[in-house]
Amino acid sequence: MSVIVTDRGFAAEDFGAEIIPLDAIEGRNDIAAVDLPPTADPLALRDLLPGLKLIRVAFPAFSDGRGFTVARRLRAMGYAGRLRAAGHVLADQYTMARRVGFDEVEISDDLAARQPADQWAFRTDWKAHDYQSRLRARLAGSAAAPDIVEGA
Repeated sequence: MSVIVTDRGFAAEDFGAEIIPLDAIEGRNDIAAVDLPPTADPLALRDLLPGLKLIRVAFPAFSDGRGFTVARRLRAMGYAGRLRAAGHVLADQYTMARRVGFDEVEISDDLAARQPADQWAFRTDWKAHDYQSRLRARLAGSAAAPDIVEGA
């Protein structure tokens, strides 16, 4: 089983359609969801993007960041559907996952037990946790602040 992590916390799977592996989509036009390995070129989905409801990008290891690049490219191509990171994503990586365009993360029950919902919830305010915001807040009121962050 798996757990879906969103900004609202842990949830059960709520996507009812079949998720088709990328290597099985050729010749099909009735696909609602695709499993994308981190090695895939998102351009392979270019013609299907308007009809896809969900793209699940695999993370085979927490140290494998290629899925972040895949997500960013899909969003840059105009994909507006659900984008899910799946596999070995840690709570510490949730902020980055949200910033690059993922809507949710799918983790194993084992990982959810080791990193409970409160560890993920700590990172749900992902828009405020970047170094530029912290730097601006820390330097607010300082005469040097505008010079330091100007052009950033």
